[in-house]
Amino acid sequence: MFANQRLLIIGTVWPEPESSAAGSRMMQLIEFFQVNELEVTFACSASNLEFSEDLKTLEIKTESIKINDSGFDRLLQDLKPDIVLFDRFMTEEQFGWRVTEHCPDALKILDTEDLHCLRYARHKALKNGNEFKLEDLYSDEARREIAAIYRCDISLIISKFEHELLTDFFSIDEGILHYVPFMFEELDSDHLSGIPKFEERQHFISIGNFLHEPNWDAVRFLKEDIWKLIRKELPDAELHVYGAYTSSKVEQLNNESEGFLIKGRAISAEEVFKKSRILLAPLRFGAGLKGKFTDAMKFGTPSVTTKIGAEGMKINVGWCGELGETPDDIAQKAVQLYSDKSVWIEAQKTGLQIFNQLFNKAEHGQNLKAKIESVNKNLQNHRKRNFIGSMLLQNTLQSYKYMSKWIEEKNKNL
Repeated sequence: MFANQRLLIIGTVWPEPESSAAGSRMMQLIEFFQVNELEVTFACSASNLEFSEDLKTLEIKTESIKINDSGFDRLLQDLKPDIVLFDRFMTEEQFGWRVTEHCPDALKILDTEDLHCLRYARHKALKNGNEFKLEDLYSDEARREIAAIYRCDISLIISKFEHELLTDFFSIDEGILHYVPFMFEELDSDHLSGIPKFEERQHFISIGNFLHEPNWDAVRFLKEDIWKLIRKELPDAELHVYGAYTSSKVEQLNNESEGFLIKGRAISAEEVFKKSRILLAPLRFGAGLKGKFTDAMKFGTPSVTTKIGAEGMKINVGWCGELGETPDDIAQKAVQLYSDKSVWIEAQKTGLQIFNQLFNKAEHGQNLKAKIESVNKNLQNHRKRNFIGSMLLQNTLQSYKYMSKWIEEKNKNL
């Protein structure tokens, strides 16, 4: 069905799979489309940075584009994509009306990455010292994001929690949504026997891109409230903090006497996970799925996190480590997991179960292919059933269109 079809991906940034879960997620989707014989073009208005994936070596065409520029219209006219994928709701706002105008028959897919409105609302509640409530989701960010979901034919939702939030709280028709989490090859039952054992590991690890606010907040939480409690019980333990794009405010937290060590970008995530005994990730806000936990599961490193951290990644057997909310609770559970070999081994086994049960590449790839084929086969009827989406296309996008054209003309006169 997909053979010889053309896919245009419009990215907010060039994918960096070694730096962020979003980058890894994008590369998984690209692989899915390439396996299904689509010709992939990736277009982006951001700068291509040092650690961005070299897409051309993967036979992916690349295009540098500009926001509020009619040059993008010419790209659409030349490429004539059959499918267009927006990597976040902001790219749909910026380029969606142009796609509708020049490629009205192209299937439009939105990969939400995570629900930004959920992350924003939780962050705002934390800053204000309030407990997050679902009513906090009524915001301008939510209105923009939900509007983008309606304007697209399919929106890819990475977390079951967020899928339920969209259908139950926002009352969105499941027909325009599709659950697709991370997609990995299944690990066999002997996988854990080939990685370092409990006795061969030491110290704690924290890892995450520092451009992502929840990661920075978690490191501050560790530094100010949690690590001193762990260190009191385990005076020889160290916390090795890894993350891309380390700033001076992060580096200032480094303190060798406290065993709180800022390491910067991890050259090999696999190596640092396999050396470490515990992953600490006390995330106080955020959304979506967290790639650090799938890495930890894959490399056999149990973790201590919060309910928000484990959201969308738990199964009936529990969590691959411990969950806590307060500094005392998190520290106590981290010390126990670090010190008790039997508990640690069970957590490691649970991680393998979660990894294989939730993120099966073959299963999710098959389901995604079936969804796209089904919608594409009946695209006009699918769009008729999404009346709210057609209404938003007719009205809301006109404002984006003429604002964009006004900005383009204004820029010409500068």
